[in-house]
Amino acid sequence: MTLAEILASLFPEGHDVAVTDGLVAGDGPFWGGRLAVIGVDGNTALGVEGACRLAGCVLDVVRRGGGTPILVVVDSDSQRMSRRDELLGLNEYLAHLAKCLLLADRGGHPTVGLVYGHTAAGAFIATALATRALAGLPGANPSVMDLPSVARVTKLPLDRLEAMAKDTPVFAPGLDNMVRTGAVHAVLDPAQPLGPQVAALIDGLPAADTRDALGAERGGRPVAQAIAAEVARGARLG
Repeated sequence: MTLAEILASLFPEGHDVAVTDGLVAGDGPFWGGRLAVIGVDGNTALGVEGACRLAGCVLDVVRRGGGTPILVVVDSDSQRMSRRDELLGLNEYLAHLAKCLLLADRGGHPTVGLVYGHTAAGAFIATALATRALAGLPGANPSVMDLPSVARVTKLPLDRLEAMAKDTPVFAPGLDNMVRTGAVHAVLDPAQPLGPQVAALIDGLPAADTRDALGAERGGRPVAQAIAAEVARGARLG
């Protein structure tokens, strides 16, 4: 689905969501209230200006109060790979955006992500993965790092990583693998109105992050939950 199709399905009565320089911001009527929408469209790379603008939109929602939920729609490139952005502290801008989303969620503004195109690396982490629940649409292609990049970082041969990815979803990009690891909570049905599906996600949001539990249940991350629990137990014991 394109962003225009997503917005039409979410807001059949119309909306005030606009796209400027690949950045999405606005809101629309939603189940007796409003739904705020931010995000990245058109496979746009997320740089310092974009991260700052999106963070400002999130903080505007928080300032208005009222518990307005926030939908983060994502079809991005990775973070903007430029020397300028790196020197300006792009990692801190991305972290600021992620923390603003966490602040909103903890302040009573439920956050849901929706991946409908490509997204990768820091842009993926600071937007879609910073929400309390993440959904995807068929055809989406999220990845934390593509396999050629993993090969360069780990110094492992690409063909070995490709073989490992067939059995170990944490090595592999793509929507199906993100579902298996628990990173993506649900895949929405584009043939049905998206409004009720997003509303159901918001109504069913867990009280805490459940990605490790989902990864264990789905077989994509069989040991992460147990290791996290042991680390937490050790921390409590001092």
